[in-house]
Amino acid sequence: MAPTTPDPNQRTAGELLPLVGGAGNITAVAHCMTRLRLGVRDRARVQDDAVRAHPAVLGVVEDGDTYQIVLGPGRAARVTRWFGQLVEASPVAAPGPGPGTVPVPVTADALAERGAALRADRAQRNATPFKRLLRRIAAVFVPLIPALIGCGLIAGLNGLLVNSGRLPGITPALGAMASAFLALLAVFVGVNTAKEFGGTPVIGGAVAAVVVFPGVTEISAFGQRLSPGQGGVLGALGAALLATAIERWCRRWVPESVDVLLTPTLTILLTGLVTLYGLMFVAGEVSSAIGTGADLLLASTGAFAGLVLGGLFLPLVMLGLHQALIPLHTTLIEQQGYTVLLPVLAMAGAGQVGAAIAVFFRLRGNRTIRATIRSALPAGFVGVGEPLIYGVSLPLGRPFVTACVGGAAGGAFVGLFSMLGTKVGSTAIGPSGWALFPLVQGNRGFGATVAVYGGGLVVGYLAGFLATYFFGFNSQSLRELNTDPDPEPDPAPEPARA
Repeated sequence: MAPTTPDPNQRTAGELLPLVGGAGNITAVAHCMTRLRLGVRDRARVQDDAVRAHPAVLGVVEDGDTYQIVLGPGRAARVTRWFGQLVEASPVAAPGPGPGTVPVPVTADALAERGAALRADRAQRNATPFKRLLRRIAAVFVPLIPALIGCGLIAGLNGLLVNSGRLPGITPALGAMASAFLALLAVFVGVNTAKEFGGTPVIGGAVAAVVVFPGVTEISAFGQRLSPGQGGVLGALGAALLATAIERWCRRWVPESVDVLLTPTLTILLTGLVTLYGLMFVAGEVSSAIGTGADLLLASTGAFAGLVLGGLFLPLVMLGLHQALIPLHTTLIEQQGYTVLLPVLAMAGAGQVGAAIAVFFRLRGNRTIRATIRSALPAGFVGVGEPLIYGVSLPLGRPFVTACVGGAAGGAFVGLFSMLGTKVGSTAIGPSGWALFPLVQGNRGFGATVAVYGGGLVVGYLAGFLATYFFGFNSQSLRELNTDPDPEPDPAPEPARA
């Protein structure tokens, strides 16, 4: 009987596990769209160079206490599943080998070391209480991204079928599949919030369910009748946070003999009353202001707003402040069906790709940097920008700034069309670059929306390329960087023939 060929994702997980210190060094395993996210006990046991050198790894990002291995869309979820199984199968593991025990090839090592130093510095600067709070709030929404993507794609397909008049018998079913998750999104936010902040997940979901319960129409707050879903995900987030605080207070003061009865009852009762008679109204006003503000921003100052948002998004990512935008995106998707902010912010990735291509052409004499760009560009085109940011543009300095110029130009292009009446939005968060095309939606039909988004990418590519090609280097840096630090050896002379 022929041996079974191992799953390549299983093999990748098995190869990565010892490189991060073994199962005994892992405290948490999770993933987002493109990254395997690990909690590690001892950072010194992680072999950074070996992890980065693995052929399946596109890059490494450290975000506070989380060690994130960039694997790309699709692969991240599959490798995470195998990785989690390996960790569970080895709950007590011997310490992994120390750094440097496995010889690994280094590509553009000088830039890699500089990028690692910048990454470490960023992680240290991001370790403030406010940014840690932002990361925890982002952790509430990141697990929801796969469902948002799936429902968004089904909604797009359903829209095409409805507009074309085809398959009328199946479009109601597709509409139900696309809308059901959004209708109950608040409940999932409540579950994840309680889980992230130390409460009981099902209690978090129970208090968040109050927000979407149809019976709230019988209740008045601040002189107005409530409506189901009023306050949306922000109301659910606030309700679950309050429930977690009340539950933890109850655990300290309620006697153990009646804890199982009183704690959940008091938590749901008190949180429910506050949610119904205050939180839903306040969160509803905030949510409405977010939607109105986003529309007004792009409709009245679209080109300028796009320039600013597209140009500053990469620095926001470096500062860790981009995580504050995730609840805003989710609120807009819940309200309007799509977020108009994400396509503008996605232009930052286009500027990054254009800048990397310019570096490739300007540094013709540096084989190692060109090899890094060649391997990272495909990921950059589909919205995975970390390999290009930390391996190329940020360590080089100026190309990071010119990449932001490209993002600003692409954002201004998309924002200009918003001013002219063509809104471009995304039905999900997470994807970027070319991967966002199936999820774009607007007010002028799929064709016009795709054309504007594609045009923005082209403008971002070109602006990032031109800005980097002409202004990304001075004459001294060009001379230094065009000297290949690792030239290929000359071929040995052939022996003389007799």
